[in-house]
Amino acid sequence: MKLTPERRLYIATAAVGAFAAGLLWVAVKLTQSAAAGQEDATAALFVVGLFAVAAAYAVLKPLVDLFVRAPAALAEETRIVIRDSARRVKPVGGVEIQALAEAINELAGRRQSLEEDVAAEIARAQASLEADRNRLAVLMAELRQSVVVCNLDGRILLYNQRAREILSAGVGSELIGLGRSLYAVFERSLIAHALDQVGRRLQAGETSPATEFVTTTPAGRLLRVHLAPVTGHREGDGGDGDVSMTGYVLLLDDITLTFEKENKRDALIQSLTEGGRGPLGNIRAAAEMLNNYPDMEAEQRARFLSVIRNEVEGLSGRVEQASKAYARELSARWKLEEMRGADLVAFAVARVSARCGLPVKEEDIDDGVWMKVESFSFLQVLCYLTARLRDEYEVSEVRLSLSSDGEHACLDLGWLGTAINSETVMNWEIEPMRSAGEDSPLSVRDVLDRGNGEMWFQRKRASHRAAFRFLLPLAQPPEQTVAASEVARGSRPEYYDFDLFSWSEKSHTLDDRLLSELDYTVFDTETTGLEPSNGDEIIQIGATRIVNRRLLTHEVFDQLIDPCRHLPEASVKIHGITPEMLIDQPPIGKVLPQFRAFCADTVLVAHNAAFDMRFLQLKEQATGIRFDLPVLDTLLLSAVLHPNQESHRLEAIAERLGVIIVGRHTALGDAFVTGEVFLKMVPLLAEMGIHTLGQAREAAEKTYYARVQY
Repeated sequence: MKLTPERRLYIATAAVGAFAAGLLWVAVKLTQSAAAGQEDATAALFVVGLFAVAAAYAVLKPLVDLFVRAPAALAEETRIVIRDSARRVKPVGGVEIQALAEAINELAGRRQSLEEDVAAEIARAQASLEADRNRLAVLMAELRQSVVVCNLDGRILLYNQRAREILSAGVGSELIGLGRSLYAVFERSLIAHALDQVGRRLQAGETSPATEFVTTTPAGRLLRVHLAPVTGHREGDGGDGDVSMTGYVLLLDDITLTFEKENKRDALIQSLTEGGRGPLGNIRAAAEMLNNYPDMEAEQRARFLSVIRNEVEGLSGRVEQASKAYARELSARWKLEEMRGADLVAFAVARVSARCGLPVKEEDIDDGVWMKVESFSFLQVLCYLTARLRDEYEVSEVRLSLSSDGEHACLDLGWLGTAINSETVMNWEIEPMRSAGEDSPLSVRDVLDRGNGEMWFQRKRASHRAAFRFLLPLAQPPEQTVAASEVARGSRPEYYDFDLFSWSEKSHTLDDRLLSELDYTVFDTETTGLEPSNGDEIIQIGATRIVNRRLLTHEVFDQLIDPCRHLPEASVKIHGITPEMLIDQPPIGKVLPQFRAFCADTVLVAHNAAFDMRFLQLKEQATGIRFDLPVLDTLLLSAVLHPNQESHRLEAIAERLGVIIVGRHTALGDAFVTGEVFLKMVPLLAEMGIHTLGQAREAAEKTYYARVQY
């Protein structure tokens, strides 16, 4: 039968007590012997004492192992299991301790199972949320309207690429971005006035409490802005929610070109009215003289008639010029698509072959040609001409080719066989297109005129080939933006963050703000050397932003800089920037204002920030640009977190914190790594009791590395 711990303890206590009683009896006897003069009594007493200590150790050690050390070890392992439910404790010690360990392991297993279930539910919820985020990202990427959403403090919560383009101002400029202030683009008083109007209409119960205004951007563009409120519920005294404005949406229309066209139209009307007033007056006066004096001399009558004739000719010329200008204006109003020529050819092949029942082949297609064309009407032209060729000249096959002459896109509709005469071509060009199963009141000439195009007939007698050549306006290939496929693969641009609705710039002073609440600009520089005080210059600045604890990899500043001095070969080996790469790049004086705008309203973060800040500070007097923003240094923060580590290089810190290094020794690549490292540091600092910006700066200033000077 197994003894319980209580019984074991009782037996051990009784044994120790009996041994102590026996030892006491021996000691008494030895003392009596010593008093009687026996010389060996003291030595015997010493031996008995050592034996007693050894016996006590032999009895008590198992008890200590069983009831003290085993529970302590179990407690330490249990704390590990608390942090990692996949771990298990070792069942050591007595039967009871082992039973407790098994119970803890069973509890950990159940907890692990529950965590896996919760993780699965979270994964499903995240997948659904990610799908919604991707749909929103695709919508924002494809939406032709420029959209910006802000909270009541003017902080940007959402924007799309078109808004980013329309509000841009210069090379390297980033005036909008998540968490940035809208007031970098629009006047605060203008937005405040519009919000006041919307607020009054909202209180009045209007169903569409929006407003519009016209303003200019820093780049000089003229915008029509539609501002609408984002409403939410506010808890009232009675517990019912009252509708209130929590933010607002801006819909932006670039009306710069429209405004210019309206000015031209007004100038045209004014030229007709003001320019015609004088000639009409002269004509009227001459006519009245002729009417009032029918008997005037022939010579005088001829002079008045000459005045009338000259003024009428001049007025007719003005009207003709105005008519041509207005015709050009009407032509410009016709909506033309900017599309890749190869896509139009592919559409034409399918459309013409289906409508006309003829094989259509592609040959010599230049994939790089982009054109402006109203595709539907132009495809009607191709179908119409192909049908006429089939019906009247028995053409059995047509071919399409595409090229560019540098000024126009050249599309040829060619065939083998009988050539047609110029008169027939002219008739086909001006007649309404009524063939190929589609009737249109438009003629080929109408479509070409509206699309600023031309057409002619050409033939090659040697090859017995003929073709209609169409000249269409060229278009510039569109700038590469984030495609929907990229969004679906997880490379979605961070164009929105609705958590910023709850942000208020009045909530904290900067030093008292939590590190997790602040916005950061993480940056790095590449230089010609390591001695800023001895003439070394910045040749590249790379930066990204952290907003709401997320690194925004799509909101970046990346600019090469002409140092206006020799670039040492030793530095080229480090950063890979060659002198050829710096040709035609802007100087530091033009770049720093843009970089300062990118950093606005944020805390600067860099690794070994003292080095980079020294370069920037030395340019203050020459450029007038001051970087007086708070600065955090990941080098110093690493010394705060891990003071006993040998290395605080960026690579070593990244390895300790599990950050993968990509693009090292490029300014932007180092900025990305530094940003990831900093995000890993923030919760570790919180565990040390460092929560605010002020606490982090104070702790960093006490490290040894804070004394380094450049």
